[in-house]
Amino acid sequence: MFTGIVQSQAQVLSIISKDNFSCLRIIVENSFTQLLQLGASIAINGVCLTVVNFGEYDKNQSVIDFDVIEESLRVTNLSKVKTDDKLNFERSLKIGDEIGGHMLSGHVHCQSMLLARTQTATNCTLNFKCESSEIKYILPKGFISINGISLTVGDVGDNVFNVHLIPETLARTNLAAVSIGQHVNLEFDQQTITIVKTLERMNLPSKLA
Repeated sequence: MFTGIVQSQAQVLSIISKDNFSCLRIIVENSFTQLLQLGASIAINGVCLTVVNFGEYDKNQSVIDFDVIEESLRVTNLSKVKTDDKLNFERSLKIGDEIGGHMLSGHVHCQSMLLARTQTATNCTLNFKCESSEIKYILPKGFISINGISLTVGDVGDNVFNVHLIPETLARTNLAAVSIGQHVNLEFDQQTITIVKTLERMNLPSKLA
């Protein structure tokens, strides 16, 4: 499990693409590999990946290797990453950790394209497109995870929604670098999904906003 509070931006050191399979190597500060074990789960751009290898890169940094399989490449934006890209990084939640965001599984539901960015010195609004089959899970003031970041939804319209970002979020995550037309990973709030699907099974209106 994860909280959507991004701990660092990991740089892509290398990515080896094979037939519907990729070997991803990232580089992070040594502090983020303390007590790390093979088989541990780490959220990379909101995607729960398993550590298959790790080690020291230099006195300040470490490398971590992941295998990215066909389903993850199909559903998420990890199929589009390149060397030197920055990816959002979060170690898995431990009992006793503060939950500053909301509970996430690291199982991305879909991708969403950035339609527009409105930015000033102190505020930033990002507008995203979402398919009609998915927008029903996005509610005004509800939770959403974008590239592994726990965020509050702003407005929701016909197949579009937006989020409002503070400077700290832009500084800590890779949303500052997402350009118009690029895709981000979305994980919907599981409680919202459960409520919407329950209402649909009961043939009740599922529009909760």
